[in-house]
Amino acid sequence: MSARLIGIARRDKPRAPMETLDRANVTTQAGIVGDCRGTVQDRQVTLIFREDWTAACQALGRELPWVTRRGNLLVEGLADFKRVGAQLKVGSALLEITEENPPCRLMDILAEGLRVALQPDWRAGVACRVLQDGTIALGDRVEVV
Repeated sequence: MSARLIGIARRDKPRAPMETLDRANVTTQAGIVGDCRGTVQDRQVTLIFREDWTAACQALGRELPWVTRRGNLLVEGLADFKRVGAQLKVGSALLEITEENPPCRLMDILAEGLRVALQPDWRAGVACRVLQDGTIALGDRVEVV
């Protein structure tokens, strides 16, 4: 299974614009360093699968930037792997999937119909906790461990 990290984003406060990054530090204390949600237990980092984002945009009938979903990481090549308890090595960081990340009402504020388009098959992504600190960068391999 070959997957890679193709997007990194964070926001400094709820509803703030997403800031895209080329690299980031990930810690057990702060999630993506500088992200306002990184201290929320079991939801420190949110991960979206590119294939699911593409499917949601197709269902919606228009292309949107992936950061519209307001997730932290965009991964390509791993969409068929969604399981609570699974561990993912991203760069030198280790994440554990804790739950499906359901689409919130903000999705429809940002793009009408997006919430419904994200509901099937965990398209809105997964929430993770950080098990091991590390550095991540665009292009890093993402592996199920």
